[in-house]
Amino acid sequence: GDQNVGNRVKVKVVKNKVAPPFRTCEFDLMFGEGISKLGEIIDLGVECEVIKKSGSWFSYGDTKLAQGRESLKQVLRDNPELSDELEEKIINIILVQKKYKDKDYSAKQLAEDLGTNTRYISAIINVRFHKNYTTFVNRFRIDEAMTLLTDKRYMDLNMEDVSDMVGFSNRQSFYAAFFKFNNMTPREYRLKHTIANQKKKINK
Repeated sequence: GDQNVGNRVKVKVVKNKVAPPFRTCEFDLMFGEGISKLGEIIDLGVECEVIKKSGSWFSYGDTKLAQGRESLKQVLRDNPELSDELEEKIINIILVQKKYKDKDYSAKQLAEDLGTNTRYISAIINVRFHKNYTTFVNRFRIDEAMTLLTDKRYMDLNMEDVSDMVGFSNRQSFYAAFFKFNNMTPREYRLKHTIANQKKKINK
């Protein structure tokens, strides 16, 4: 209709500590919402040809989805299963196949295995899991590390062994990720659970 719900904006990043500076990008800035994540999925989907665009019409596979960007955003809101399909494939590769244990398995490799590109994968992970790729993968690594650290069968493993088994490339990144998720170091976590188990034995 005639109601203004947001703007298409173009920005230039002058200073960036984690990527090259002086890059430009465009996105939908929606009133009361901020940067539109659905808009990002649409842009990246069109770019890598997961979503087809013909004139003002958008389609996915053999299905025509909507006419116009805002209509397509609403379709995606009403039909989250469109994103569920790719989410399921990502979970299958990272978790079921345990690719998180592979130190060299990158977002680029995941994109290649799914027949798409890195930018689209990153956008889907951000929208569906609210994490970047590294944090997403590290969550599975840390969950397994927590199991190893409290399992009696693995009490002889040192921190380097645990770090290597769950897929971290070095001890420092393992400690940093573990502290981020648990607010304590792996050693402190193991000690805490060892003391708790000893108290249980005493109280029996």
